[in-house]
Amino acid sequence: MTSQSTLQALPTLGTRPAPGSNPTRAETREQLAKASYDLLVIGGGILGISTAWHAAQSGLRVALVDAGDFAGATSSASSKLLHGGLRYLQTGAVRLVAENHFERRAVSRQVAPHLANPLTFYLPVYKGGPHGAAKLGAGVFAYSALSAFGDGVGHLLSPAKAAQDVPELRTDNLRAVAVYGDDQMNDSRMALMTVRAAVEAGAVVLNHAEVTGLRFTRGRVTGAELKDRLSGDEFGVNARLVLNATGPWVDHLRRMENPDAAPSIRLSKGAHLVLKRTSPWRAALATPIDRYRITFALPWEDMLLLGTTDEEYVGDPAEVAVTEKDTAQILDEAALSIRDQQLSRDLITYAFAGLRVLPGGPGDTSKAKRETVVTEGRGGMLSVAGGKWTTFRHIGRTVMKKLQALPGRPLGEDFEPIASLPKRLPLPGVANPRAVAHRLLVDRPAPGPRMAPDTARHLATHYGSLAFDIARLANDDPELGERVHPDAPEIWAQVVYARDNEWAETADDVLRRRTTLTIRGLDTDDVRGKVRDLLDKE
Repeated sequence: MTSQSTLQALPTLGTRPAPGSNPTRAETREQLAKASYDLLVIGGGILGISTAWHAAQSGLRVALVDAGDFAGATSSASSKLLHGGLRYLQTGAVRLVAENHFERRAVSRQVAPHLANPLTFYLPVYKGGPHGAAKLGAGVFAYSALSAFGDGVGHLLSPAKAAQDVPELRTDNLRAVAVYGDDQMNDSRMALMTVRAAVEAGAVVLNHAEVTGLRFTRGRVTGAELKDRLSGDEFGVNARLVLNATGPWVDHLRRMENPDAAPSIRLSKGAHLVLKRTSPWRAALATPIDRYRITFALPWEDMLLLGTTDEEYVGDPAEVAVTEKDTAQILDEAALSIRDQQLSRDLITYAFAGLRVLPGGPGDTSKAKRETVVTEGRGGMLSVAGGKWTTFRHIGRTVMKKLQALPGRPLGEDFEPIASLPKRLPLPGVANPRAVAHRLLVDRPAPGPRMAPDTARHLATHYGSLAFDIARLANDDPELGERVHPDAPEIWAQVVYARDNEWAETADDVLRRRTTLTIRGLDTDDVRGKVRDLLDKE
């Protein structure tokens, strides 16, 4: 456990940048201002990050900026799933499900096996529910067939057997349980590793850098004016082509290019709750609400993740939040299949909401297609919006194909065609997480305490082989091996690592997106203060 005396001593630690640390913000601003880029990506959500990664792999000079933190909005507010989209079978979108499965398997098996893990789903069939057992049994069989049975064969399970794996499952009027497989991840960590991959391929990135205006040359958008939100410094970036990947803010940036630009998207709000678990869960629940909607109960980060909602949102994207109505809806829907003791409001540690970006048009947002739309403005700026986490690699490649095929070749000719690049290039740290955890446990410093098993597992599944860099920090300075909070697996070395190697600038950057302390409800004032002290010790 971390003692109070250790916490008070921590501000003196971690003042020496680790080898291979990222450049300072001032150095990055200077580099952005002095160089000229082939592509400037505005927006550090997974769509912009993936495009920057693939563009840099192609040999293009790439810059990526975001007004907030990387994955600071929608991309860290997902349901944390890599999935084929079982509900799409309802609409006959068989090809879409097969494509999603292909991408899901590629990410979880080759690209990022250290960041994704398989998850068994139970789909309960209750008396009077929207679907019958025979229909769902056939559905999960077809779903598993479309993934080439790589996650087993979808089948029906008895309520008694399902209750052994999910003790909090309601069994009253439970007729059967359909079983299928998908994958799970920590979206913030996946996004950060993709940023790192883009940088390793040559991209220059800066978070907390707000676009205040666009640069024009003879009516064409050729860059952007920016303001560092942390220092107040103003600077600009020149680029042959600008890509607007700002997600819910895509129309805001389009109006900087053309004040008369018509709305191109609509937004759907998805809210989630995180709760402490009252018992072990060895499977997730996917409970049908109606013909189209499913509510999830997912064991995630030693917690339980509930959600999601799906309703049209028309307010300021920066103000999206979980309301009392959202909380009540999520708990009420979860109660269809989960016992009351697991749904006590006292167990809630965190709530978050994100905005899905959907193509403009009428209709129920829950039935809208999660497709990616690319448009070109009158100044030549490309705007891209939509899509889903599972296909983030495919979306990046698709956007690059469109950029490389633009009339007039604004990116020039001196780049590697996207079709010739490796199709399953792994993300940094790729490794077998079980092997990494084992090494972390046996390779203890001499003299020094052994790393706790939960910390070893946490590092292995959030950093892969890069966990050894964090272990070395803790070995060099044993106080950095202390837990940030007694009830979480994270250690102080992760804060230093996040500062020096993962572009963490604020306490929220560390506590919400580079660690799990916020979602566990453990970001106390004391912890936040010590994190800020370490961040100030560059």
